[in-house]
Amino acid sequence: MKAYLQRIGRSLMLPVATLPVAALFMGIGYWIDPSGWGGNNILAAFLIKAGGTILDNLGILFAVGLAYGMSKDKDGAAALAGLVAFLTPMTLVNSQAVALFTKVDVEKVNVAFGAINNKNVFIGILAGLVAAAMYNRFSGVKLPMALSFFSGKRAVPIVTAGLMAIISALLIFIWPPVYNALVAFGEMISSMGPLGAGLYGFFNRLLIPTGLHHALNNVFWFNLAGIDDIGKFWASEGTKGITGMYQAGFFPVMMFGLPAGALAIYQCAKPEKKKVTASLMVAAAFASFFTGVTEPLEFSFMFVAWPLYVVHAALTGISMFIAAAFHWTAGFNFSAGFIDFFLSLRVPIANKPYMLIVLGIIMAVIYYVTFMFVIKKFNLMTPGREEDDDEATEDIDQFVASGDDKFAAIANQIYNALGGAANVTAIDNCTTRLRLQVKDTGSVDQGKIKRTGMPGVKVIDGNNIQVIVGTEVQFVADEMTRLHHGGAKPTNAVIKESASVKTASKKQEIFAISDGTVKDITLVSDDVFSQKMMGEGFAVTPTDDAVFTPVAGVITSVFPTKHAVGIKADNGLEILVHMGIDTVSLKGEPFTVFVTEGQQVGHGQMLAKMDLAKITASGKDTDIMVVCTNSNELAKLEVSSQISKANDVIGTITSK
Repeated sequence: MKAYLQRIGRSLMLPVATLPVAALFMGIGYWIDPSGWGGNNILAAFLIKAGGTILDNLGILFAVGLAYGMSKDKDGAAALAGLVAFLTPMTLVNSQAVALFTKVDVEKVNVAFGAINNKNVFIGILAGLVAAAMYNRFSGVKLPMALSFFSGKRAVPIVTAGLMAIISALLIFIWPPVYNALVAFGEMISSMGPLGAGLYGFFNRLLIPTGLHHALNNVFWFNLAGIDDIGKFWASEGTKGITGMYQAGFFPVMMFGLPAGALAIYQCAKPEKKKVTASLMVAAAFASFFTGVTEPLEFSFMFVAWPLYVVHAALTGISMFIAAAFHWTAGFNFSAGFIDFFLSLRVPIANKPYMLIVLGIIMAVIYYVTFMFVIKKFNLMTPGREEDDDEATEDIDQFVASGDDKFAAIANQIYNALGGAANVTAIDNCTTRLRLQVKDTGSVDQGKIKRTGMPGVKVIDGNNIQVIVGTEVQFVADEMTRLHHGGAKPTNAVIKESASVKTASKKQEIFAISDGTVKDITLVSDDVFSQKMMGEGFAVTPTDDAVFTPVAGVITSVFPTKHAVGIKADNGLEILVHMGIDTVSLKGEPFTVFVTEGQQVGHGQMLAKMDLAKITASGKDTDIMVVCTNSNELAKLEVSSQISKANDVIGTITSK
């Protein structure tokens, strides 16, 4: 569970990173036109709408970001499934849809369904997690021939939509009682004076991950239960020192407490991660202070260090209680940041608002000391303190590559050293390192990885290994993912002091193209190959669907029927990989090709997948032939192994 929550926290960093600038836009827009919210000023209207593009669609952002981040290989199909997963309840559980299902007027539909909108973070998180789970489970599914178009990744949004439709049906019955219970709870604590304000502050923060804090807000901020704290404050109605009590205590937290907590998180980060952590914390702290938008900060540790978030909720409750007990009041229209605080000073009903600054300074000290203590005492994984950070890491600038794409070159060398697609099962990354899952870490060439200039390699267990890269790790991870799925870019970059990047030579190793058994070319059941009319070569009887490149080079041709691919090797030899005997008649149905003409490939890169069961069912032979079609340039082809294990060296090929 701990690891799962940490994965959620890391995945949320992508959508959370968009929030500070959005908050700034809306905050400035509201500052320019506090009464009309853009109605009186075109610049204010533009800025508010620009910020609202993100802040008004948090649910969508979280659904897409979580689905992508939690998927096993960071694929766009998972992100699409996340969008589908979110749109399903948005369509099925909104007020209009429920009115249609229940045959009642929209005005009579339970107000709870009004909270099912694009801002609903709970639905966004739920949708993202469901979509990622469906992607991880069904992205490799193979359907019968008649339904083969919907196989694999295409099946994921379909399955996701079906499951979310069921969840949406359950929400129609579950959501209103939960929402109404929170409203009733809010009405109960509203009669408890300052203690009630403190409880409200605590539960307001605690419910943010579920999106249900809006139910509580409706009780205290608006006219649902007759309190209408926001409306009465700005109308300067009610009782001085009482009106605004459900808003005032948030100012010390958002303007002072959380930014101080961000400083503590930064100081607790590992030295090698302080630069990355600082960039996130500074932006998030500024958004919290200036505009009162706290999501960038709160979601940065909400899941990865949830006990700290509970502490934050408790401190918010304390701030709310103190402000209410001493009758220090101020109010907000947007949120409890500096902009609203400054504007509220001119409202006559505000009572001793400057004391909230004094309380804020005190809360800043409390937040800083408490966060420092709790993080270190319980070793919480706040940003910059991710697990397995105990080894020395160095900056990305320690390695330099020349050429058009250094990251592609680095990724290619690391990927090959890991064992290529035959060994790599999942690629992930955090802020400074690649987090990789492999079939066997014992097969990884650690020395080869280190020769690329990487600061370090750490083996976690038999299936997990980490490669320390630095702050530009995302670019290397992206290139490795492309390699893993057959989308490699030309890797003409040369890594400084690397023994791994080689120029063309007359003699080079040839690698096994699939798991199986090596067969002499003269023994295959096709005379064109067995009589070497196409040239010298060898064959493999495969036991696995995956087919890999036998040599590094350039893809010269991909046959329209997908059963054969031509490669020009680095030493000038032209290699044909022919999958199956007489499979041209199958018109490409059993084959999925992952390369394109003109593409540079490395040895061990996934070339294609062939559905052995379909080929066998059609009465065809599954032998894969590897043939040198310009044998006049071939000096020698030696195959030294009879057992073919994908990406293992099985011989050498030499040009004249």
